Amino acid sequence: MLQRALGHTGLSVSRLGLGTAMWGTQVDEHEARDLLGTYVDAGGTLVDTAVMYGAGASEELLGRLMGEVGREQLVVASKGGFRAGPDGPVRDTSRRTLLQNLDTSLERLRTDHVDLWQVHVWSDAAPVEETMAALDQAVTSGRARYVGVCNYAGWQLAQAATWQRAIPGRVPLASTQEEYSLLNRDLEREVLPAARSTGLGVLPYSPLGGGVLTGKYRTGTPAHSRGAGRLSASVDRYLDDHGRAVVEGVARAADGLGWTPLQVALVWVRDRPGVTAPIVGARTATQLKDVLGVEGLTLPPEIVAALDDVSGD
Repeated sequence: MLQRALGHTGLSVSRLGLGTAMWGTQVDEHEARDLLGTYVDAGGTLVDTAVMYGAGASEELLGRLMGEVGREQLVVASKGGFRAGPDGPVRDTSRRTLLQNLDTSLERLRTDHVDLWQVHVWSDAAPVEETMAALDQAVTSGRARYVGVCNYAGWQLAQAATWQRAIPGRVPLASTQEEYSLLNRDLEREVLPAARSTGLGVLPYSPLGGGVLTGKYRTGTPAHSRGAGRLSASVDRYLDDHGRAVVEGVARAADGLGWTPLQVALVWVRDRPGVTAPIVGARTATQLKDVLGVEGLTLPPEIVAALDDVSGD
């Protein structure tokens, strides 16, 4: 798999990342082992998790499996920014909580450092300078090699990135992780320009729109799909008239190219200007092999223009 630099850094990652949000809950250890092995065998390096995924089950499972493929082969990314509350996780980007999250992640992952550590969400629980100071401390202490943010609005991203570059000695941000697909192009308005101007790589998550762009919901909701379970809200929002038009456009492009809709939708995101690596969350090795099949594919410019048109506001 081809590698790309993560923003203006010396860190290279594969141009498709492996997401583990379902590991330990919807993906058991046997399936996770197959996923990780298949991904690494294909040349994949970037594996993304978070302290809150599966209440810690994702990191624990990844930590058990990393030794089997070789920790040195992986670019391990995790995230912090939550603490336990009486009604579930609470956003908290204070230095205390963030560094506690990091130590918890390292223990679960059975490693002394993560390659990319990210603030999972923006929060008003702490000023941006305190949040960024936690990232500085993570790097200077050797517990993280690079740092980034997730789910920041354009102005938030610009503020954080500019703050880190304002004074020598602060650790510059490497990346931002945001939702991005043919069904959700919101980040193009402000986030992508902010990332481009501050030298950050972009790691899109949900590049297939919760699976909607694969075409699986064109004639109904499959029994064991995300749309039929507790994550149905992430799918339902794309099953409107606009979403159906986009899916039909993707299907027509796939038919014309002899590709699958998955391949069309994923290659579109992967090759957008400013994107470093979409994060894909396959549940089985069979699904992942379909995803990895896009490696040698490139969309013709006229198809890209048609998809841009049908998916635009």
